[in-house]
Amino acid sequence: MSIIKPHILAMSAYKPPLEGRNPKDFTLLDFNERTVPVSQPIVDALQHFISDGRLQQYPSYGNIVERLAQYTGVDATQVMITNGSDQGIDLIFRALSRPSNEKDAEAIIPGPSFAMYNQCAKVEAMQIIEPQYSKEAGYPLAEVLAAITPNTAIIVVSNPNNPCGTLVGNDVIEQLAKAAPHAAILVDECYYEYSQQSSASLLASHTNIFITRTFSKTWGIPSLRFGYLLASSTHIDALTNVRGPYDINQLAIVAANAALDNPEYTEQYVNEVMNTAKPQFEAWLDQNNIDYWVSKANYIWAFFDNADAVNEALKQQNILVRPKALNGKTGLRITIGTVEQTTNLIAVCEQCLKAQK
Repeated sequence: MSIIKPHILAMSAYKPPLEGRNPKDFTLLDFNERTVPVSQPIVDALQHFISDGRLQQYPSYGNIVERLAQYTGVDATQVMITNGSDQGIDLIFRALSRPSNEKDAEAIIPGPSFAMYNQCAKVEAMQIIEPQYSKEAGYPLAEVLAAITPNTAIIVVSNPNNPCGTLVGNDVIEQLAKAAPHAAILVDECYYEYSQQSSASLLASHTNIFITRTFSKTWGIPSLRFGYLLASSTHIDALTNVRGPYDINQLAIVAANAALDNPEYTEQYVNEVMNTAKPQFEAWLDQNNIDYWVSKANYIWAFFDNADAVNEALKQQNILVRPKALNGKTGLRITIGTVEQTTNLIAVCEQCLKAQK
């Protein structure tokens, strides 16, 4: 007989296919990462810290919270740094209150979406309600509102959503916050630098809104696991009681500070991806009548007639993308990289389409 909680024993782990992804061997268009290395100032800052004889010390975080507050336009008391945005998501789920009627807490997680939301809900033994996104209607607002009960503990808004890239306006997020004042509205702004939309302005008037962000995507340091959480100062204080004092890697702080010191490398990359490479790929999809979801992030969920063959052809040319199914049909979630990478992506896709005729 196991001493582990039965509902955790019954779970399965979230295991993304991370092995064998060597960027020297493949163009990595499968995890929505930055597709080119970080800027030299980040590398220099990390190398300097490592050679400075300080690895034996516990982390010291300096003014990173104040810098993030300035970047996001909120007060420093409304910011908490986390070990990637995954930890911020986990902390929110862990800290939520339970229903007073002794029933299970409920999590409304519209799908398909990022697997970590369901994972965190299952760890907390929550009942999961999953209204579905649609290509036509986007975020299933009516279904979410109808699903709210006194047992609702959290409503997730992945913004933009992964894998479909759908963006939800602040008017909708505010509507959710008002409809469920007893629940947390988790707004995951993992791709904020691409979408350029934030709900940070709503924090002052809606204390049940929590926002998670990361340095894993545009800033390009997912290996160092650095993120942050925005919420009311009262909730930040409470969540700090749950997070450990040394949970964030010191090297992540060094890299984040260097990134904030040199924002132009991110701004230039975002501009190339969103204003040149992504329209280039969308135009090619349109010309070839390939169905895809309109995305406000750095990826496109495309539905080729023979997605498995396209995926295999891309892999043969050392390009990795991520198959994601919808209603039994496989789509390919394709990260958009540089113009050069996108041109190569299109060339391989064209060869595959010709071979299928």
